[in-house]
Amino acid sequence: MTRPQKQIRLAAHFPGVNNTTVWGDPRSGSHIEFASFVHFAQTAERAKFDFMFLAEGLRLREHAGQIYDLDVVGRPDTFTVLAALAAVTDRLGLAGTINSTFNEPYEVARQFATLDHLSGGRAAWNVVTSWDAFTGENFRRGGYLSEDMRYARAQQFLKTACELFGSWHGDEVVADKGSGVFLRSANAGAFEHRDDFFDISGQFNVPRSPQGRPVIFQAGDSDEGREFAAASADAIFSRYGTLEAGRAFYADVKGRLARYGRSPGDLLILPAATFVLGGTDAEAGEHAVEVRRQQVSGQTAIKFLEQLWNRDLSAYDPDGPLPEVDPDVSVQAIAQGRASVRAHRDPMSTAQEWRARAEAEHLSIRELVIAVSARQTFIGSPATVAGQVNDLVQADASDGFILVPHITPGGLDEFAAKVVPLLQEQGVFRADYQGTTLREHLGLPPTGRGEPAVRAAS
Repeated sequence: MTRPQKQIRLAAHFPGVNNTTVWGDPRSGSHIEFASFVHFAQTAERAKFDFMFLAEGLRLREHAGQIYDLDVVGRPDTFTVLAALAAVTDRLGLAGTINSTFNEPYEVARQFATLDHLSGGRAAWNVVTSWDAFTGENFRRGGYLSEDMRYARAQQFLKTACELFGSWHGDEVVADKGSGVFLRSANAGAFEHRDDFFDISGQFNVPRSPQGRPVIFQAGDSDEGREFAAASADAIFSRYGTLEAGRAFYADVKGRLARYGRSPGDLLILPAATFVLGGTDAEAGEHAVEVRRQQVSGQTAIKFLEQLWNRDLSAYDPDGPLPEVDPDVSVQAIAQGRASVRAHRDPMSTAQEWRARAEAEHLSIRELVIAVSARQTFIGSPATVAGQVNDLVQADASDGFILVPHITPGGLDEFAAKVVPLLQEQGVFRADYQGTTLREHLGLPPTGRGEPAVRAAS
């Protein structure tokens, strides 16, 4: 029996803490002015995307003690931007990254419940942890938590927040246009939570929102992160978008769901992906090479390499060979606040791998950095890209993709105008929104009062 075609999930990532934007392109605009967010969000909604996603950086990143000036240095507050976008969009989901290491459950639950009300049920929360004391210096708690403790706190944080979201019964509030809001029960919003991380009690002051709670996203790739997603998340961001790696990740994470009493459809796998379109595949391929060279200048390549080598490599030629000297693991990291630093748990081994690849493929420093920093990319004519996206989803390498344009805010326009209609013609992407909430867009089961946020393994 032939399986029905899966419906593709599409989202758009407004770049914020990265070096993917091609700043030299005349079409590249502000990452702070509200007009940029409006253009991006309304383009995504016009194309019937599921949601728009904002990442967030909590501290300006540094390199060798100086503010890192080769990517976006900051971004306006996530909740403020998403709340403002709720007023200029009608159906698009609004997903924001909010840290569980440096915030408190009550304030975050209150902000997300408010956003869900303001947007009519379109809020989503990307639950992340913070890994470094450098970022923690901005906060009272600092960066003292070990990896296992970060995830333990995140689980309790999410559990506590969801207890707050679920603390209102549907019949506990009555709205009266003339006199305001009346409570049927004095216990509306009552909560009490005590564990190793939180000792709080009181009454939650935001009534139950349209979705009950925001859609929960998670982005960790470690074993702890995958397990956290299986127990708690509605969707997980993945960096594995190619066929072989994507199918392996997909099978691994979906395979963990059963022991938490969940089915495969309860958790979506959504890799990030870039795209380059052209009139022909050859034209797109040539343009893609140019885009990558614009993203990774010689200066950027050296700075990227310094993150692994943990040394000043400014004397090296980016178009020359890799350094013969080994990474310095004896001192504090030269880069602070960058996730790529912690991705290399064994710098010596990684350096050996990069040297072997550079030698085998005759790559310069810049060419190697372009190769090792690349993410899943769709390249080709609109028909080719539509076919690539659909093939990967139908092969269970993903449930859809979070698109990251290299131009902001107009970089999504061409995909929306030329690729989305082809996916709609194939019947694998919606022609219009069928529901009003993000949970409905994503085909996720509804939430019920008291639903556990972090499920226990069976």
